[in-house]
Amino acid sequence: MEIRPASDRSLLVSFGSEISLEAHRRVLRFVRAFDKLPPGILNWHPAYTSVLIDFDPRRWRYGDVESLVRERVGLAGEHVPSDTRTVEIPVCYGGRFGPDLEDVARHTGLPAARVVELHSSAEYLVYFLGFSPGFPYLGGLPAELATPRLPAPRKLVPAGSVAIGGSQTGVYTVDSPGGWRIIGRTTMPLFDAAANPPALLRIGDAVRFVPTSETPS
Repeated sequence: MEIRPASDRSLLVSFGSEISLEAHRRVLRFVRAFDKLPPGILNWHPAYTSVLIDFDPRRWRYGDVESLVRERVGLAGEHVPSDTRTVEIPVCYGGRFGPDLEDVARHTGLPAARVVELHSSAEYLVYFLGFSPGFPYLGGLPAELATPRLPAPRKLVPAGSVAIGGSQTGVYTVDSPGGWRIIGRTTMPLFDAAANPPALLRIGDAVRFVPTSETPS
């Protein structure tokens, strides 16, 4: 574990430089250790191999936050949380709900039906949430489906759009711009600002996509 200043009010805790399941597990253990933030620790932002911690510099000094981090990590030990959930997300693939499915098929050299089969047969891991509220960065995309992002992002991607970007897949949880290749859409709401918590998915969840004929409105 490496800890270094990121600004006058934040520090970065790193668990290596390569995306891996072991690095993810260490990030997850860290996040669970900081489930309840002490006063003055404002937020934490997990990523693939690191966690950024924001703190109030009027209440905390950098050295004190570093000591707190090392203490919490030590208490968490090497235990891997065992309460992993599996969330099934229904997806209507292709057509007007998946306008880039044929492009993914052409790029990969696979029939569109095979793209859907591969995408929906894998189990994905929520590495972290980011980009937009509740947007899940999912690991586990079959290597055959890796497809570059669009040359220019769309100005508006509808909420619920399931997409591929490089070697990743994800779900747009709110209407937003986006440059990933849209292959389908789900009717399942993944973000509700009025809910507690507002995001359906959380770091460490397992996700499976289930093809459905139920079309979004």
